[in-house]
Amino acid sequence: MAPHTATAGECRAADGDDAGLSAAQRLALLNVWQRGFPLCDEPFAAVGATLGLSGLQVLQAYRQCARDGVLSRIGAVFAPGSGGASTLAAMAVPTDRLEAVAAIVSAHPGVNHNYERENARNLWFVMTGASTVQVEQSIALLEADTGLPVLRLPMLRPYRIDLAFDLAFDRATGPAQGLTPQMRHGMASASVCTTPMLAAEDWPLAALAEQGLPLVKQPYAHWARRLACTPAQVQTTLEQWLHQGVLKRFGVVVRHHELGIAANAMTVLDVPDADVDAAGRALAAQPGVTLAYRRARATGWPYNLYCMVHGAHRSAVLQVLQRALEHSGLAGVPREVLFSRRRFKQTGARRFAAAAPQAQDEGVADAIG
Repeated sequence: MAPHTATAGECRAADGDDAGLSAAQRLALLNVWQRGFPLCDEPFAAVGATLGLSGLQVLQAYRQCARDGVLSRIGAVFAPGSGGASTLAAMAVPTDRLEAVAAIVSAHPGVNHNYERENARNLWFVMTGASTVQVEQSIALLEADTGLPVLRLPMLRPYRIDLAFDLAFDRATGPAQGLTPQMRHGMASASVCTTPMLAAEDWPLAALAEQGLPLVKQPYAHWARRLACTPAQVQTTLEQWLHQGVLKRFGVVVRHHELGIAANAMTVLDVPDADVDAAGRALAAQPGVTLAYRRARATGWPYNLYCMVHGAHRSAVLQVLQRALEHSGLAGVPREVLFSRRRFKQTGARRFAAAAPQAQDEGVADAIG
């Protein structure tokens, strides 16, 4: 029998935690619950029941994961078009100014991702906001503050958005192996669809869901108190949003770099507009492709189809990418591959943040639950 090669998640999970969990149990908390996190009064107890753990052990483990930096939040990933606005943006920054300009960009509260990438346009970030007007005003402000033009690349159509990572993949072979049943379901459902837009009265809950659950015994009750409703109403609304496609998923959102998924490549392709939807759907269905979408072309930037591939190292990412392009019939299409060099900022989106209800004093008993 071939020797077992540690998975990316096991390598990080093996560090142990304060709750006395095994590496396999800690990996399961991060990997399995990226989708379908329980919508019930005591979700951490429900998660623990599947692993032979108490709710308190699960809570302590997630708190440790947050302190370790591998857990971003347990919350919502909204579908594009469900509310608010965002756009990918890029700047060509002189090398000697890169860190200073990146700091200005990262400091803007609407920026949730900010990376240095291998390209003449070397700084790439995502600007989010309550509306397209606010996003444009924010980008214009960054242009004024840095003295550099910003390339705007708004999304026109998603083909595959944030279906989570398989943390159990083998570090030697890359993320195309060992997809979980949940991820296979997500791939099968990848399609072009119209997303309902959230009504204004739904934005306060959306803001909380975007921030993530508080790590307390009854987190939905915590939200319900802030929203002046019942926990059941919160859970029912989230379930409806999942059913309607407003939410792409509700669950664990990991910080992939800290879990050993350190390489990522954004590939941009120049596909004839008449063919781009078919090409996007084909690319989205390929194992190992974590994101796929159509974006607007821009002056000096002819590309309209984008995909992301993440992996433990560069060679694994290139292997997955080459296979995905060949199987999608896109191997001969003009393209560029932009590996990330540095991550300056990675947080959740803040499209609904302005509608967040005021925080309240929840008391010690809830906090230690």
